[in-house]
Amino acid sequence: MRPLIAGNWKMNGTGHSLAEIAAVAEHVAAGNVRADVLICPPFTLLSRAVATAEGRFAIGAQDCHAQVSGAFTGDVSATMIRDAGAMAVIVGHSERRHYHHETNAMVAAKAEAAWRAGLMAIICIGETGDERDQGRADEVVLAQIEGSVPAAARAGNTAIAYEPIWAIGTGLTPSGDDIATMHGIIRESLQRRCHGEGERIRILYGGSANPGNARGILALANVNGALVGGASLKAEDFMGIIRAVPRV
Repeated sequence: MRPLIAGNWKMNGTGHSLAEIAAVAEHVAAGNVRADVLICPPFTLLSRAVATAEGRFAIGAQDCHAQVSGAFTGDVSATMIRDAGAMAVIVGHSERRHYHHETNAMVAAKAEAAWRAGLMAIICIGETGDERDQGRADEVVLAQIEGSVPAAARAGNTAIAYEPIWAIGTGLTPSGDDIATMHGIIRESLQRRCHGEGERIRILYGGSANPGNARGILALANVNGALVGGASLKAEDFMGIIRAVPRV
């Protein structure tokens, strides 16, 4: 399957940051890119990012509401995101789960809303450091898949991002063996849950991915791309990860 390299800008970026989008677009247009490319800027840049990318790669959002419209001040629906020209949305990121108290059921509802709007949902899962230290990482991740990934998930509308929470923004990464083991567990769970589609749903790794470690991570079994945080804010760093995608 074709890998997906997705950038999550989080609460970063103003109009000046569109120059980074333009630089990535030039790189992709030059060819020899072995992955699908996606950047998810803040809502304030969404439509301008779509225009700047000029269709050379996809733009996505970082969250959506589960409802199409209504009295939800400050929220943005998946329909609005699609109307802005975006093609995907991240749901269930650990920061949303933690700071906004999003449950598995809420994440699943957002994924279904994304599908209805014609967006790909990138569903995030991952354990905390304490959960890993307690030997509960597998249990936590499997419960998140069961609760957050609707059984109707398909390869064309869903990607799973495994982000060990203790690795996000810390510069720490699990060992290659640990990543491969967890991605294998996720793959087996998707195969059981998604009725023949689980083998083809892309599983991304996230958590301090950078140009220095990307090549080794992306070469691991069942790692079908990356969800990149800080390293996606600068075009050169992000392109370094894109260039690290192994040749098939």
